[in-house]
Amino acid sequence: MVEPQARRESTPVTRKYWRTLSSLLTGEFLTAREEQFFLILAIFIGIFSGLAVVCFRIAIESARLVLLGSSLRPSFPRVVLIPCGVGLLIAILVVRFFPRARGSGVNQTKGAPYIYDGYIAGDTVIGKFITSALAIGSVQSLGPEDPSLQIGAGLASFLGRKLKLSRERLRLIAPVGAAAGLAAAFNSPITAVLFVIEEVVGRWSAGILGAIVLSAISSVVVERWFLGDAPLFRIPQYHLVHPAELLAYAVLGVIGGFASLAFVKLIGFLRPWAKQLPAWTQYFLPAIAGLIIGSIGIWFPQVMGAGYDYMDQAMHGQFPWKLLFLLAGLKILATSLSFSSGTPGGLFAPTLFIGAMIGGGIGMFERSLFPQMSVPVGAYALVGMGTLFAGILRAPMTSVFMILEVSGNYSIILPVIISNAIAYFISRAVQKTPIFDLLSRQDGLDLPSLEEERELEVLRVEDAMEPRSPAVLSGFDMLADVRTQVQESSSDFFLVQMASGNWAGITRKALLDLASNDQVPLATVVSGMLPKLHPDHPLDHALRLIGEWPLLPVVHRADYGNLLGVLTLEGVIRTYRQVGAEVPAYDGAV
Repeated sequence: MVEPQARRESTPVTRKYWRTLSSLLTGEFLTAREEQFFLILAIFIGIFSGLAVVCFRIAIESARLVLLGSSLRPSFPRVVLIPCGVGLLIAILVVRFFPRARGSGVNQTKGAPYIYDGYIAGDTVIGKFITSALAIGSVQSLGPEDPSLQIGAGLASFLGRKLKLSRERLRLIAPVGAAAGLAAAFNSPITAVLFVIEEVVGRWSAGILGAIVLSAISSVVVERWFLGDAPLFRIPQYHLVHPAELLAYAVLGVIGGFASLAFVKLIGFLRPWAKQLPAWTQYFLPAIAGLIIGSIGIWFPQVMGAGYDYMDQAMHGQFPWKLLFLLAGLKILATSLSFSSGTPGGLFAPTLFIGAMIGGGIGMFERSLFPQMSVPVGAYALVGMGTLFAGILRAPMTSVFMILEVSGNYSIILPVIISNAIAYFISRAVQKTPIFDLLSRQDGLDLPSLEEERELEVLRVEDAMEPRSPAVLSGFDMLADVRTQVQESSSDFFLVQMASGNWAGITRKALLDLASNDQVPLATVVSGMLPKLHPDHPLDHALRLIGEWPLLPVVHRADYGNLLGVLTLEGVIRTYRQVGAEVPAYDGAV
């Protein structure tokens, strides 16, 4: 008799528990508390993405051991035939089963919030995992970071759909997963956060930044739990030998800038050319690329795969400078062939490889010229990695902090900034379209170019405001005097200066129709406080405020009672038309 009684007493609690759990799973709970829940969800996204990237890394290493064996230098037939044969298998998988898995994954992730409301298909994630693991494991000249980014974004999109998040949150959840995937693959949370903000999201806000940071940190914790916290490279100690050495870093920026152009131009030419070939050739392009890369690998195995071990060797001066420059050129060729053939894989690792070889080559060359100097070759290789990152991927802020995060040495920041800035400006001057924007436009996707948006001239209120309006009334004047002023004025709308620098607005008709005692101040009967604008406010901010008002006051920041001018909707539109810009939409809310 006790057990049924206990069951009856626990029934309301049990029902409440299951109702809460059911509402959580169906998304009803999220509707009310989505803002807070989103940050908690970001942590779980990071955990799942970290686990997925760990599995991805294991799959890559397992594929390499199975396909090429444990030898550091595989035998001649295997090093040529394996990339070719696996390339054929990858082509079949991509063309027949996973067509959205081709490419690096950055563009697809960026397109998710802008085109597909945050949707990334599950089969795309599965296909990217399998084909990229096979491609990188068979030592195609590609890297794991970009696919990891898309895998994380895909998992986040899946969780968001299952929890039935709002459309606005679904649009933001893919970048959250992208940061988690990239952070785990690169073992660098700060780099991942900055890249996603700089390249994928393009805007800073407390909500999205907090979620991205939480997901990146939790994914790195998971990755380090399973794979250890050892850094990708053994970073040598850096110190500036002589101030004149900064000239060498400037030269590195120039060479890195033109190397970046060569890489982007080659991919920009080969990729559309390959896509224009007959459809049946798509089955053979990855195999041909693998055959060429394998043939190069007979003499230069450093070019095959991601090449992290060889980057580490370049940092420690284990190659002559001529070989380093040769490896950089061969890597540009090999990566362009692999990527343009449609083989899934990333550009991060090849970019870093090219930069490490060029930077190390300059350092070794300087050492040969000045043998008496203790030239820090590792520092040149490290700065070269950031230089090519800034020149090819056009994410200058990410490139600087990436080197700082990897090296942990803030004394290297001056060479990094000098070299990165030169490479970035050379790349921008000659190649107007960044590589990821170029790739998306080749695929017929009109995604916003965040770099182009950053370079747009910001139109401000001072560009569109008109001189101070004569139709200004004082809220302290008596209503009788105000009516006299209104009758003598030709204006239909009047600004009313209130106490404490506030401003109100009233029409001629409303003033004349007021049925109040003429001996009361205007401030006691007028209503409708106007939003205040300042000359440095962006025009799109003004559009959000103007609503149905015919004009808004533009006041001094230090003295709200000092009216500098007025802003009208006609003036805003006229200013946008003068510069040929698109007029942003506004919601009409006051």
